[in-house]
Amino acid sequence: MRNELILIIEDDRETRALLKIYLDREGYRTVEASDGEIGLAHHWTLKPDLVILDVSLPRRDGFDVLAEIRRRGHTPVIMVTGRGKPIDELQGYRCGADDYIAKPFEPDLVVAHTNAVLGRGGDRTANLPIRLGKLTVDQSARTAWVDQPTGRKDLKLTPTEFKLIYRMARSPGRLFERPELTDECNPDDPPLERTIDSHMYNLRSKLNAAGLHGMLVSRRGVGYRMDNTHD
Repeated sequence: MRNELILIIEDDRETRALLKIYLDREGYRTVEASDGEIGLAHHWTLKPDLVILDVSLPRRDGFDVLAEIRRRGHTPVIMVTGRGKPIDELQGYRCGADDYIAKPFEPDLVVAHTNAVLGRGGDRTANLPIRLGKLTVDQSARTAWVDQPTGRKDLKLTPTEFKLIYRMARSPGRLFERPELTDECNPDDPPLERTIDSHMYNLRSKLNAAGLHGMLVSRRGVGYRMDNTHD
């Protein structure tokens, strides 16, 4: 039985209720939001496995919400809209949508698309670059860089520094305790926690030198996190 959490961001109450019934019947867990601001708040706190996102929303429209979700990570997003023009669908894909469904639609169709997107999501997103504001972390190239007015600035990280920044960038905003980060460096022979502090000091220095002051945040005696609200 499925157990993934689906966030439905849709301002029409009847449409939300109908999608919830069909998705619940399929075995998914669901949470609803009636506008873009509430939807983004739910996305931040609940970390859903997939978002069903209407384009025409109060407060923040669907394209704006999608752009913010993409800044945070790779949550799969299916956009639904009453706008039937090809240019709208093209804009959705350009903004990072995984799928696009035009209204009116059959709820069974949305469920089928949800199953398909979640079925391919892990393989599709595993090696995509992670973007947090001006910072990009590219697992496939084992490199990270910062976008600056003069162009791209590579951070020139050591292998251990890259492992650490990649691990934290995958879950921006989450506080990682030191023991968890030591395991990330070398699970067979983890370094001492004070060694992690040394790696983090060097990593923070490189981020600061590239203009990302305050992006790597430490909590004394606990651990570290990447500030996903950093511009």
